Amino acid sequence: MIQALQDVLTAAGAIFADGVVVSFGNDEAAIRLTARCANASAKQGVVVCDRSHWGRIQVADTDRLRFLHNQTTNDFQSLKPGQGCDTVFVSSTARTIDLASAYVTEDTVLLLVSPSRRQQLIQLMDKYLFPMDRVQLKDVTDDTATFTLIGAGSDALLDKLGATAIVGQAYANHQVLQIPPNPPSEGGNRGGNPPLIKGGSGGDQIDVRVAVGSGLALPGYTLIVSADNAAALWGKLVEAGAVPMGDRIWERLRIEQGRPVPDRELTDDYNPLEAGLWQTISFNKGCYIGQETIARLNTYKGVKQQLWGVRLNAPAEPGTPIMIGEEKIGKLTSYTETEKGPFGLAYIRTKAGGEGLKVQVGETEGQIVDLPFLTRQPQ
Repeated sequence: MIQALQDVLTAAGAIFADGVVVSFGNDEAAIRLTARCANASAKQGVVVCDRSHWGRIQVADTDRLRFLHNQTTNDFQSLKPGQGCDTVFVSSTARTIDLASAYVTEDTVLLLVSPSRRQQLIQLMDKYLFPMDRVQLKDVTDDTATFTLIGAGSDALLDKLGATAIVGQAYANHQVLQIPPNPPSEGGNRGGNPPLIKGGSGGDQIDVRVAVGSGLALPGYTLIVSADNAAALWGKLVEAGAVPMGDRIWERLRIEQGRPVPDRELTDDYNPLEAGLWQTISFNKGCYIGQETIARLNTYKGVKQQLWGVRLNAPAEPGTPIMIGEEKIGKLTSYTETEKGPFGLAYIRTKAGGEGLKVQVGETEGQIVDLPFLTRQPQ
């Protein structure tokens, strides 16, 4: 971790595990704020989570869009600088590897990938590079930091920082905005689209790439900043009213929201249609890795299992079989404790049913529920 950022987080009460902030000792306060985030009538409340341990891969040179278009599930050829998308890396048989967010700039694409996948993805992409391809791959994880704002108060917080130009734009749109030493109460940089990441341009001014979207089905923004300015940006976010939140609550939220992650819901056992990631797939673009399998599954309604939420009556371990009577219909993949009781994610056989289905999960009972992050048809 960036030393200056670690010092700031430690002073704020951060509890670390393997270099990741798991908590600030305020989990209950953070979860109360995020619970209000899901309330459409809520106008206030925002948390900030350090996601700097996630990977950041820069894809550069003139063939970058064509290359990513052919490597992943979404349509990169239609994206313009300042736009972005979520996309899935899959194997040749359409098995899931990772869910990534991509941000297109004038001369690069910045990929935000899962913590455990950055090296694997660089190796995978490098494997498919041919001598004539004008593509350059660079791991910029150690040179940058990522923070996520979550909450209905995110817009107001950006307004306090004088960075309102991105407010109201489409999902994954992004801009580099300047946060001045003493941010104005309203307004912000409404200029063009500067380079990917650069340092402050004088005094305490911070240049930060702000992207629409929290990585969950909750309002918010993803902020990417140079390592040199990470500690200063964190301080400004907290000073402006963001409540620090650790990875422990992020994990709880992603399960409650239904975001799949590698080694749990994204494995060699599942494809992106089964994982509820239809919103990341272009069914109109040409050939890409895994395209034939995905197209066939869509055309012939061949999705044999789907990812769902499961409300449980008692705790259960991931990996526990899910049964109806003597018949196994699925498997629990993730588990968390929530204010409403035990909760998990599970793959359920399509023919067995979906929302509302009563099931047996180990020694306890459960009910299948739909979740806001998941999609089940072309978007």
